[in-house]
Amino acid sequence: MKDGFIKVAVASPKLKVADCAYNGKEMMQMIKEAEEAGVKLLVFPELGITGYTCGDLFLQDTLLTGAKRTLKELAEFTEGKDVVVFAGLPLLVKDKLYNVAAAFQNGGLLGFVPKYNIPAYSEFYETRQFISGRREVTEILFDGQFVPFGTDLLFTCEELGMTVAAEICEDLWTVVPPSSRHALAGANVIVNLSASNETTGKASYRRELVKSQSARLYAAYLYACSGEGESTTDLVFAAHNLIAESGTVLAESARFFSNMLVTELDLQRLRSERRRVTCFGPQENAAYTEVFFSYPSFKNGIAETALTRTIEKTPFVPAWEAEKEKRAKEITMIQAMGLRKRLEHTNCKTAVLGISGGLDSTLALLVTCKAFDLLGLPRKGIVSVTMPCFGTTDRTYQNAVLLAKELGTEFIEVPIADAVRVHLRDIGQDESIHDVTYENAQARERTQVLMDIANRKGGMVVGTGDMSELALGWATYNGDHMSMYGVNASVPKTLVRCLVQYFAKEQQGTALEKVLLDILDTPVSPELLPPSDGEISQKTEDLVGPYELHDFFLYYVLRFGFHPKKVYRLAEKAFAGQYGAEEILHWLKTFYRRFFSQQFKRSCIPDGPKVGSVALSPRGDLRMPSDACAREWLEALEQICVSTASAGLKSN
Repeated sequence: MKDGFIKVAVASPKLKVADCAYNGKEMMQMIKEAEEAGVKLLVFPELGITGYTCGDLFLQDTLLTGAKRTLKELAEFTEGKDVVVFAGLPLLVKDKLYNVAAAFQNGGLLGFVPKYNIPAYSEFYETRQFISGRREVTEILFDGQFVPFGTDLLFTCEELGMTVAAEICEDLWTVVPPSSRHALAGANVIVNLSASNETTGKASYRRELVKSQSARLYAAYLYACSGEGESTTDLVFAAHNLIAESGTVLAESARFFSNMLVTELDLQRLRSERRRVTCFGPQENAAYTEVFFSYPSFKNGIAETALTRTIEKTPFVPAWEAEKEKRAKEITMIQAMGLRKRLEHTNCKTAVLGISGGLDSTLALLVTCKAFDLLGLPRKGIVSVTMPCFGTTDRTYQNAVLLAKELGTEFIEVPIADAVRVHLRDIGQDESIHDVTYENAQARERTQVLMDIANRKGGMVVGTGDMSELALGWATYNGDHMSMYGVNASVPKTLVRCLVQYFAKEQQGTALEKVLLDILDTPVSPELLPPSDGEISQKTEDLVGPYELHDFFLYYVLRFGFHPKKVYRLAEKAFAGQYGAEEILHWLKTFYRRFFSQQFKRSCIPDGPKVGSVALSPRGDLRMPSDACAREWLEALEQICVSTASAGLKSN
């Protein structure tokens, strides 16, 4: 359970219809395998002890007695084991038959959850045998033990910070699933014991149901489905098992074969998500306060959880190529529509951009062209300004020129070296001293030129800086830091690259594609120091660290508020074989130091459109004091440093 991770599983054992003893042995084998794998929560399918397709055999005392006997044996089998198991069976209570999920652990029963919604018009017409357990809250005597029984049981483990609720198959497919109430009452893990038969296209719908319910509840959803061994008289069951977390499918089984699906949940992430929304507050839950929820508790040992789930290196960029194109279209449209509105509102027919031949200004120019196209304005109203100075290389200069011309914009070249020299002389700065004054004088001169051209042409300056630079404070205050609208304000560097790649792909076979590909291949640099043998001498990532690492840190620090130790652990797994432990730790320290010390630059950034779940606008997304202290975060990293050294971890 370190860092909030807990290993869970859903399983579809091969079964025999109405053979409880056989089914029990198959379940025991899977419980044994799950325990050995470190699983803390295991879910079996609906009515898995008997099989779902028993029909009127559910009305036979022999089957009901066999199911109770097998449940008792399964519970006893878990003695000395941490894993909490949910298994389905028919249960007779006061001469009424319920379809229930039984929860048990360490030799004892924790509770019975009856099915809430009984389908009356499904293939099996369950109302023929079972009744709904709607709002039943009581205790029943089972094998000499009083056991909680009801639809609103929430199984809670304080050590793990986990509260588990159960619903059964049809419950998920209804207008208001019981899990919606359960989540509002505190459940952060929902288990579903299901027997959903397979028809063409149903798997996709089922997957979306599980995914979307986990998203709206900010919860994990474990879906265990019946499979091999169920009667095929009329239907086939495919063992389509799913585990989702807050809108992301973490694991999905191949269909039609018995399987056990294992992955890790991140309970800290779920709690972080819920901290950010108000729908889990007491006033919003008023409609549910009259419902009596019972909270059976259980214990579970805290142990290291080996991570097998995928940790993407670039969380801001979709992993799948098809999704990348879809997302790129959406993001660039958001950017363009934001600028379009600002141009309309100010009645501007001119936009002025500083074009360096680098990634950020390239994306800003492409988006500006899109905004002008949406407005039906000629692209000659876009003024592309290149301002060569001491660090400009021929490669970036030529790319800036070609880009502006290929896009059909007006192109202006304003060399600023002489103006900067005069300014340095006026303030008493030796030009041979290449310090921050030398660098920032160039950045501020460029901003002055852009602002004045905008005034002269009756337009506005479109900012080019991205969110990664804002997070690190890698911008000259009142230099490239300032504009009249920042289209890239919430686009991190890794996503900037992805969007430019998308534009290049759209221009396949053209001169524009060629220049875009060369820009993508150019090292990221502010070009404020003289080149070395005509090549870029000042490479940003050599100075502040790899942007893919900083974007990774930014995502988990801002999106979920994770502890530095957890951010470090996730980065170690995501970038294993690419960056060593010491290197990751070094740049993580850099990230925290710069993120805290540079907030003053973010407190006064220009307007710009939000495109994703993480943004740094002081007006809506990051309310952070400019003088906040980073000590707690940096001290946590120093502890990592000690443990890393003691473990003998070396940088690649």
